[in-house]
Amino acid sequence: MEPLVVGGRKFGSRLVMGTGGASNLEILERALLASGTELTTVAMRRVDVAGGTGLLDLLRRLEIEVLPNTAGCRSAAEAVLTARLAREALETDLVKLEVVADERTLLPDPMELLDAAEQLVDDGFTVLPYTNDDPVLAWKLEQAGCAAVMPLGSPIGTGLGIRNPHNIEMIVDRAGVPVVLDAGIGTASEAAQAMELGCDAVLLATAVTRAGDPERMAHAMRLGVEAGWAARGAGRIPRRYWAQASSPEREDV
Repeated sequence: MEPLVVGGRKFGSRLVMGTGGASNLEILERALLASGTELTTVAMRRVDVAGGTGLLDLLRRLEIEVLPNTAGCRSAAEAVLTARLAREALETDLVKLEVVADERTLLPDPMELLDAAEQLVDDGFTVLPYTNDDPVLAWKLEQAGCAAVMPLGSPIGTGLGIRNPHNIEMIVDRAGVPVVLDAGIGTASEAAQAMELGCDAVLLATAVTRAGDPERMAHAMRLGVEAGWAARGAGRIPRRYWAQASSPEREDV
């Protein structure tokens, strides 16, 4: 599998993991190792960078690059401040930008998101925005200078899978930057579907951390991403209205 390239960085895995929802660090460590991930998001508003949780130490020990995110922010100003604090604390210009409209849906606020993305790009950040499955907004974020776009499959934590695959295909078709399917994945077949639709990577957390067996589900997600990538490269047969025999009839019979 070719490496994923985001903002000039190369990653051997196309599965990006989140850490939210893990019951403890031991279970999280086993899941991260099983997933094969090389990039993992950390919510900066929920971690003690000075050494409280041990999460950052775990990621450093596993040599997994930290992707700080602005989860919980409700305005552009709040997200920009959180990103700057993360850069200072973690010495990285990477940021997963999240600006949600409300706590009930956790859907991105398009106007605040675009505003924050423009400010952070101007400030030298490598911005990966979590966005709606809206091809127009995804294109505007790319035009603003974002290093990738991260459309949702369905709302965060719902496990509803990809509700609008056609929109994801339109985003992929137009994108000149990596497309990372983010949020809504519930099981490995949906991760494979995202890759078959043309996404460059998949980001998930809840589907693994709240699974009955997080380590086993992380491994399944890894295989799902790899299978979807391979199937897309192999080229699926066209969909047909009528049946077609797999073997043609012999002319001498």
